[in-house]
Formats: sequence, structure tokens, C-alpha cells
Amino acid sequence: MRNLIIVGSGPAGLTAALYAGRANLNPLVISGPLPGGLLTQTSEIENFPGFPDAINGYELMAKMQEQAQKFNVEFLSETIESAELKAGGPQILHLSSGETLECRALIVAAGSSPRWLGLSSEESFKNRGVSACATCDGAFYRGLPVVVVGGGDSAMEEACFLTRFASEVTVIHRRDRLRASKIMAERAEKNPKIKFVWNAVVSEIYGGSDVDGIKVKDVQTGEEKSIPCKGVFVALGHLPNTRPFAGQLAMDESGYIELCGNTSATSVDGVFGAGDCADKRYRQAITAAGMGARAAIDAERWLES
Repeated sequence: MRNLIIVGSGPAGLTAALYAGRANLNPLVISGPLPGGLLTQTSEIENFPGFPDAINGYELMAKMQEQAQKFNVEFLSETIESAELKAGGPQILHLSSGETLECRALIVAAGSSPRWLGLSSEESFKNRGVSACATCDGAFYRGLPVVVVGGGDSAMEEACFLTRFASEVTVIHRRDRLRASKIMAERAEKNPKIKFVWNAVVSEIYGGSDVDGIKVKDVQTGEEKSIPCKGVFVALGHLPNTRPFAGQLAMDESGYIELCGNTSATSVDGVFGAGDCADKRYRQAITAAGMGARAAIDAERWLES
């Protein structure tokens, strides 16, 4: 049985691993389906302290993992299928490979995943014109028109990034104003290659071998119209990756892990939460890292007691 297992390898999981490794807990990090987390899909990060000239998201996560590995942190490229949690432990994790792991303390830093539109046509065109990652796929649309669906910071970041490649970027938003922060909204609104379609939702994505356009529906009048495009980038936020722990940890209605007071403790004694799977308010790399540090300190003290 291991002292500590950390589920997730984003900023929260890797910071928890660093702190736990330095505390001689020899933690095991289960990397999950996307090693390094969603930050690996971000091009330039300008707001992580210590990098005044910005840093690529993949590079930042590689540096975090390299730092953690200096302190006897082990990594396992696996995903959790289900878990058996009980107060005081042992905590049992069932992996997709069929293997079972046990630990005394557990940190859940599983992050989140993109929220999709839920259209059958969207599913049909995934990887053929529909994407949730502009930094991954934007270069494929050089000189072509694309659409971004959403109105938050992530949508504006995607839209601004895509102007490097696309001939034009059309933002589809179901409201009449953006939800994004002021600086991100202004950056997008001032970009001559970005235009907006307000009070509209995507009702269909159409095309042949790949995407040729979308149909949008006005939420006030019900009127539909077509917008030609070759790429559709969905930026509607994210869902916490907490399914394997559903019914065992206290969560809110959206599936975010509920923490006890100003700590990382969950509803199960010996299980701690950190990062985007437990934070629906801030969801920033730096706050996730801070939560990871907090979870490792809480887990260390819990193991000692």
C-alpha cells in the first residue's frame, strides 16, 4: 500500500507531487488521459508568476514534471475507472487497465474536460473540422474562415489565437454581451479579423468530408441562418473530471468536489481535493498550483497524525 496517490498531472497535481516528494512521501501520480492537463493545450501563458516574457503551456508543464521528478515522484500513465473510498482509508482505485491500487491518503486533482454542444452533427465532424483546442488545430485553417462558440475568457483566447491563421473568425454567443474579463473582451472586440453574432446558438454543423458551415438560431426570434466556415472551435467551458468519485465524495450539482472550510479536505477523511475539479470560481493555473500545495501539506499532516 502506498502512502499517497495523486490523481491528475496538471498544475495542481504536479505541485502536490512536488511538495509531497520533498516531504519524503514518495507519491505516485496517475497522469490521466492528458498528461500535463489542459494547460498543455495553451500557447502562451502571460499570467504565471516568474515568466515575464510568457511561456508555452506545454513547456511549463514539462518543467513542473521535471522538477517534481527530482524528489522521488513516480508517474503512471493511466486513468481511473472507479474508486472505493472510506474514511481513514485505505482508498482503493480501479484503473482502466484492470489494475487495482491502494493508498492511505489520496489527492484528487483530476482537472476538467471541455464542454461540447451536444449535437449529433458535432460528434460526426470531430477531428474533421470540429475542435475544442485552437492551439492544437488552428494551424490547419490557414487562410480559411472559422467559428468560435462561446463568450468567456477561453472563447476570446481561442478567437484571438485563431486570427494568426484564419481569414476571419466569427464568434457565436447566446447572449448580447460577452462573459469574458474586460481585458480579454476588449482584445477580441478590437481585433479587425473577429466579428460577433449575438443572441445565437449553433443548431447544426454541416458539410461533406469536412465542415462547410454551421446553422445558427436566433434565441429571440427563432430565425435560422447559415454561416460558411471550415472550422468550428467549441469554447463553452469545462466539466470537472470527477465521474469515478461520484456518489462517494460530496459534490455540487455540477460535479465539483466540495471542500471543507479553508482546507483541501473532502467529505471523506484522508481524501483531499485540488485544482479545477474542486474550483469552479477561479480555474487558473496559479490557483490550481496553490491548491495542490495546500492538498499536499494537508495530506502530509493527516498521515503524520
